[in-house]
Amino acid sequence: MAQHNELGKKGEQLAIDYLVKNGYTIVEKNYRFQKAEIDIIAQKEHLLSVVEVKTRSTAYFGNPQDFVNLKKIKLLVLAIDNYVSERDLDVEVRFDIIAIIKQRHEFIIEHIEDAFLYF
Repeated sequence: MAQHNELGKKGEQLAIDYLVKNGYTIVEKNYRFQKAEIDIIAQKEHLLSVVEVKTRSTAYFGNPQDFVNLKKIKLLVLAIDNYVSERDLDVEVRFDIIAIIKQRHEFIIEHIEDAFLYF
């Protein structure tokens, strides 16, 4: 497996651990709908958090969250709309980004709640 794929998998696991530690229940991992993929769907009370995880080995080219573009946002909205409709859920939906940067032998995690508006 390519090194960047391994870093991405490590980042997703760190994000899951972070969310669980902060009172979230992990509902789905790598949920796919058409061309969209949601890294993590987590729930806390009646709030469903759609979490996009961005992991980088350096911030030299920009912060990880800066790489969530309009196309990705549209795909996330499409996927979660299908997820909620398919399961007939009555929940509030929020879009979060967990940005992770590896610095030497540690990881810096930033949880950005309500990272973008989707209407």
